[in-house]
Amino acid sequence: MPARSAYEYALIRAVPRVERGEFINVGVVLFCRERRYLAARLEVDEPRLRALGPGLDLELLREQLGHIPIICAGGRAAGPIGDLPAHERFRWLTAPRSAIVQPSAVHVGMCDDPGAALDRLFARDVAAGA
Repeated sequence: MPARSAYEYALIRAVPRVERGEFINVGVVLFCRERRYLAARLEVDEPRLRALGPGLDLELLREQLGHIPIICAGGRAAGPIGDLPAHERFRWLTAPRSAIVQPSAVHVGMCDDPGAALDRLFARDVAAGA
């Protein structure tokens, strides 16, 4: 059985009105250097977001969120950032920003399987309005 590996993750938040700072978690991005793993899971809870920000452009939000898995995968489809190593792409995705899509602080954990850890974090912090 392989040893447990350290991972880092951040929640991805939708912030309908940046000036108010209110948000809803819409995803998780997880990086495990040892396992060469960088992936994200995302889900938009439209009713909750509409309640928090009735004027939110959901199409724009979905477009911006759609870039996250592409950047995680790397390669040509991600543009110039896709050529960066996974740890730099993770740092880029989790850099603080003032926009309708924002990352939380980066947190750490240990796991046997980074994909299972991503699923667990997603279920706990994002899915079905967690």
